Amino acid sequence: MKYKVLLTDYEFENLKYEEEVFAKSGLDIEFIKAQCKTEEEVIKAAEYADAILNQYAPLSRRVIESLRNTKIISRYGVGVNTIDVEAAKEKGIIITNVPDYGMEEVSNHALALLLSWARKVTLLNNEVKKGNWDFKVSVPIHRFDKQTVGVLGFGRIPRKFIEKVKPLGFKLAAYDPFVSAEDMKAAGVQKMELDKIIREADYLSVHVPLIKDTFHLLNGERFSQMKKTAVIINTARGPIIDEKALVEALEKGVIAGAALDVTEDEPIEKDSPLLNMSNVIITPHSAWYSEEAMVELRQKAANNIVQVLSGDVSPYALT
Repeated sequence: MKYKVLLTDYEFENLKYEEEVFAKSGLDIEFIKAQCKTEEEVIKAAEYADAILNQYAPLSRRVIESLRNTKIISRYGVGVNTIDVEAAKEKGIIITNVPDYGMEEVSNHALALLLSWARKVTLLNNEVKKGNWDFKVSVPIHRFDKQTVGVLGFGRIPRKFIEKVKPLGFKLAAYDPFVSAEDMKAAGVQKMELDKIIREADYLSVHVPLIKDTFHLLNGERFSQMKKTAVIINTARGPIIDEKALVEALEKGVIAGAALDVTEDEPIEKDSPLLNMSNVIITPHSAWYSEEAMVELRQKAANNIVQVLSGDVSPYALT
């Protein structure tokens, strides 16, 4: 049997890793490459696909309901916010992701953003390059053991992040309604409810998935509850933070700063006030990246498709 596998969109220079996985699978696969941007383009390209490999193209309910043969949708990455998972479930389509490919990279990036803020490395670097050789521009800086790092979420990546932060001496707290206080205590972390961790964190690192309940989880009301010296770190998804409210909170000194690898619109709008704020660090959704992680991501996303088309169960199946 010949299978049609559609790649909805991609930003890689070549597709050699995916092609190698499909070639070694023993299946007769026609690998169709597209660069779909809209629902209409996906509907046209995917109607008869047996499997879909997806990066950013929208796989809405309308798209999914138009599919005739699709057995699996495999997404590059951890998040599946490009896909209407409920619609796929109703249609009997298996959804897979790759939740473990970038644990080291994202936790390292969050740590780098934390340390850059805690020691104000980026601020001092920029001031020196402007000709200002004066440590006082960084005042105040405090010892790590006098500060609390709060973590939103307690899945794979935040656990890795916590492992790396712990030896530095910070007090550690986490919020996750699905994890017990005992599990957190075993990892050396104090479990806190959301309102409490918002109030007590000096650094608040975001690691929750983007779902309906976490959209704008951090908003104007919550910023007003935070310490004026608090800094938000986000390596998860941009819309978890209400960006307009964040800008206002930063401008008015409601909180001290932010370190963002993700923004509500990506790429960030060129006129975004965040780009001109000295108390904001921004990286271009790069926390996931290393050469090794990229290869692992692509191989595993393709292998999810091979497993399902072969009649096996993918360990990364969400539906």
